[in-house]
Amino acid sequence: MNKISVLLLAAAVFSINLAKADETRVFQVTITNLTRGQIFSPVFAITHNGDHTLFRMGEPASDELAALAQDADTDKLIGLLSATPGTQEIVLGNSVILPGHSETILIHSNHDNRYLSLAAMLVSSNDAFMGINKIRLPKKARKISVPAYDAGAEANDESCSYIPGPPCGNADAASAVAGEGFVHIHAGIHGIGDLDAAQFDWRNPVAKVSIRRVREY
Repeated sequence: MNKISVLLLAAAVFSINLAKADETRVFQVTITNLTRGQIFSPVFAITHNGDHTLFRMGEPASDELAALAQDADTDKLIGLLSATPGTQEIVLGNSVILPGHSETILIHSNHDNRYLSLAAMLVSSNDAFMGINKIRLPKKARKISVPAYDAGAEANDESCSYIPGPPCGNADAASAVAGEGFVHIHAGIHGIGDLDAAQFDWRNPVAKVSIRRVREY
């Protein structure tokens, strides 16, 4: 069974907290899939200081983010960010998020690490992801509409040879044709390959993220 097949069944609960527990704040983060036919991979979330940047629009995606956007592979991001100063906590969602469904995670922050970033792959695509980059955690609550981004790591040929999610199931195989080379708003699915645009296309926003502070200790 390949990696994306395992993810489509379930994902293990995962959390790394790398900061001291003093002045810890706990936030409830709910991610809702607003698409008609795209499945989100288990969400990758991190609390951190202001020095972190998960991605920048108009700039190349890191190899670690590209791995998430192409194959829902979070191992490289976990390895990088768990060794990076200024990371407080890394959390993976419990499961994939189906269209119209939500996933809620708890994540910790403190005075030095007041920012949240997160990402998840739209698995029936070449390298689409939804993501939030370095937002300030709220004092009480906040809701954010999130678009789909293109990592620019591989061409959007919509060929099942390079797509991990339904109806394809081919993880760890990237197109030899390079992508645009920078992160940008994704143009959606056009039915030029093996994907039916009527089922797998979307209009932005693709996700709603609700953040609520639940306690402090």
